[in-house]
Amino acid sequence: METAEWYRYFAEREVRGHSLAYEALALGIAADPGLLELIDGLPEPKRQPNLLLAAVRFLGGPYDEFGRFREWTVSHWAEVRETMLARRTQTNEAGRCASLLPVLATLPQPLALVEVGASAGLCLYPDRYRYRYDDGPEIGPAESPVLLTCRTNGKVPVPQRLPEVVWRAGLDPDPIDVRDDEAVRWLECLVWPEQRDRLARLRGAVRMARQDPPRLVRGDAAAALSDLVAAAPAGATVVVFHSAVMPYLDAEARDRFVALVRNLPVRWISNEGSPRLPSLLPKLTADLPERRLAFLPALDGEPLAMAGPHGEWLDWLA
Repeated sequence: METAEWYRYFAEREVRGHSLAYEALALGIAADPGLLELIDGLPEPKRQPNLLLAAVRFLGGPYDEFGRFREWTVSHWAEVRETMLARRTQTNEAGRCASLLPVLATLPQPLALVEVGASAGLCLYPDRYRYRYDDGPEIGPAESPVLLTCRTNGKVPVPQRLPEVVWRAGLDPDPIDVRDDEAVRWLECLVWPEQRDRLARLRGAVRMARQDPPRLVRGDAAAALSDLVAAAPAGATVVVFHSAVMPYLDAEARDRFVALVRNLPVRWISNEGSPRLPSLLPKLTADLPERRLAFLPALDGEPLAMAGPHGEWLDWLA
């Protein structure tokens, strides 16, 4: 995908209806040959719209109007470029636990969780958040600083109680320490400007995780996943899960990852955009509605639902 097309897609298909500021900036960038030339000087994985926009905000640049954004970005390009090369779009959305919870609760308890692409590990705490599905009662610890709400459609198996998690660990090429204020500030800059509820959720999840920081291992799945699974306690159901990780792998790496997970003694929950795991598509039992930014939660390769990218809605397929 050409860079201009990438930024137009980001504006029209990802942030439209969620961030007027980012939509305007991305459309402006897509039509600006000078900015596109600068961006094209980066390695392809580093040309991501959200990475550029977060880097400008992280450095204190303006984002409320394209002209000011362009002027500042061009004049500070060396700093912007350095930040984009040094950092990743490690959006750590605790809200995705609302999509995962109905699946986790159906598995034999207790659970040992292993998250691939864990970032700061905020999705490793599904048992520490509060949840409300539709207008139902809250479930979860009353003292939790985070309430996750989710709209449902279909026969979603909303749990009456939270899963029992006895062990948790994450794997990431560049894990984020929740005790590092600068790293957390980067996570905050990855939240789109108008999404104040997401920002509040992130801050609440970070406060909670700082009380009991997760075990995070630096590395990729091919090198470290098997050892991490082997470290899980005996007697627990080991669950390997991931959300929005597949876009960062090429097709060959995705196939290797799927083959690896299928050969481990684990249950596997994937929560990815449907085009990212083509092996799942033939197993769909319902026509997918035309949704923008739909994820496809699946258990052991069997699609169960469609979900919002941040866990805000869940449509059960069965």
